[in-house]
Amino acid sequence: MNLIISVCKERILELEFVKPVEKIVGKNYFVKNYKEVTSEDSKKAKKVIICGTSLEDFEYLKNLEKFSWIKDFEKPILGICAGMQIIGLIFGSELIFEEYIGTHFETFNLEFSSKFFSEGETVQEVYYLHKKAISLPEGFTKLNESLSYPIAFKHNTKEVYGVLFHPEVLNSELIKEFVKN
Repeated sequence: MNLIISVCKERILELEFVKPVEKIVGKNYFVKNYKEVTSEDSKKAKKVIICGTSLEDFEYLKNLEKFSWIKDFEKPILGICAGMQIIGLIFGSELIFEEYIGTHFETFNLEFSSKFFSEGETVQEVYYLHKKAISLPEGFTKLNESLSYPIAFKHNTKEVYGVLFHPEVLNSELIKEFVKN
């Protein structure tokens, strides 16, 4: 079973940020709001996906202690947008606010430094929707060539990944590859 974690403050937002991930995963998953995740949930989860949320929903930043288990978790984790921010912050990143990066709501071609999850091209069109970014945490490798801050990263010794873009919109193969096996 894969655990899909919602960080949405309001359930209506899950229609945009969680339901598409559920459709891509297809079967063998369960969904929990981050405030309700228990140690039992993390034990039964084979892999974890932490979904994104809306541009104005930052409640999860006030509740980072709910994610402290991530640092010692030994199973694969994929953080999408807010999920990547959460992973980074748990591992020591600094938050970069919109006055430094601007509000991004666009698609663009992102060049990865290596093939990311799949055997696809190293340049992929991605859907980018965020106001905040993070610095690269210690122990992680930045996987994107463009921009000074990480749009995609991977932990150097664990299967922990983060993407600041939304693969549930344009890059569903990334999620499919993550949950495979």
